Amino acid sequence: MNYESSGMYALTDETATPRRRWLILAGVAAIIVVLIAAFFMMRPAAKPAAGTGGTTASGAPADQMPTVSVGSPGSNSVDRMVSATGSLAARVDMPVGVAGEGGRVTAVLVQPGQWVAAGQTLATVDRSVQVQTASSLAASIAVAKSDADIALSEYNRAKALVDRGFISKADLERKGATLAAANARVKVAQAQLAETQARNGRLDIRAPAAGLVLARMVEPGQIVSSGSGTLFRMAKGGEMELRAEVAEGDIKGISVGSRAQVTPVGGSQSFAGQVWQLPPVIDPQSRRGIVRIAIPFDATLRPGGFASATIYGGANTSPILPNSAIQTDATGNFVYILGKDDKVERRAIKTGEVTDRGVAIVQGLTGNERVVLSAGAFLSPGQKVKPQLRKL
Repeated sequence: MNYESSGMYALTDETATPRRRWLILAGVAAIIVVLIAAFFMMRPAAKPAAGTGGTTASGAPADQMPTVSVGSPGSNSVDRMVSATGSLAARVDMPVGVAGEGGRVTAVLVQPGQWVAAGQTLATVDRSVQVQTASSLAASIAVAKSDADIALSEYNRAKALVDRGFISKADLERKGATLAAANARVKVAQAQLAETQARNGRLDIRAPAAGLVLARMVEPGQIVSSGSGTLFRMAKGGEMELRAEVAEGDIKGISVGSRAQVTPVGGSQSFAGQVWQLPPVIDPQSRRGIVRIAIPFDATLRPGGFASATIYGGANTSPILPNSAIQTDATGNFVYILGKDDKVERRAIKTGEVTDRGVAIVQGLTGNERVVLSAGAFLSPGQKVKPQLRKL
């Protein structure tokens, strides 16, 4: 066949040699790759060094397991605390008004914030007319006594003469009746004077009991009467109270005598108090009741002010954990505990009161578990760890 006439060319030694070399090199490279792969597949696995503990269940070396602090919380006594707010007020608020017939006020003797004794005069009322009336009654007593003395003398003389027959027994009886009437008039005059003096004493406005004057609503020259209403307001004994609004569910754990800490708004000082009255009714709209907390007098406590209170409603026994042990996600609060073989397990919990010692756990733990105290955010259930026991 004539290659030149057909338009084709013949494969000469010059063109065949490079192609043959390429095929030889590719075959050698393939053989080398197969040998290397066979070498690594047939190589025995390396044994772990003595004391390393092998690998974890996830295949990680034992010396790479995380070390975590764990502790058993046990059971602790935790005070049940109820937070509330309310207004300060006098424990016994005494309105003081006019007890007598009244009149024109001549002087006001006390100011708000002043301590007064029981019966102390707070304000005086003009008594010029009443004084004259008392003087007249005193004179009436003197007249009545004079009449009684005369009647007594006449009766004694008649009694001496009746035995001699100079006067009849009927005359003696009349003299005795006159004497009795005269003595009665003396007593009537004395009673009228005592009544007038008592009325005059009631003209002055006096403190019904010892305490602190909170407000005064009267000025000198003012005309007052029994219809004038309250002229002074007093706190009996200076005792204050917080009328705290407490939710219906929290009232059940509070009793009379429960201790409390009261903090007025805007201040950092707290005052020790005690619950002295529980609400007899619950507001049907807010579902809250007024718990009244007695507080000893202090100059910084002002009725009408706002304050907050922490009421301690009895002790419960619960495990207590630090905040670092408690984790939270979309499903709620939980902790990690160590189960068998020191593997991490998740445990759902319900938290309670927060104290200086930590957070009380009211549900989910018995207190005997080994709880992960820190680094819980970097762990996952089923992971094996190295526990490091820490005392709580």
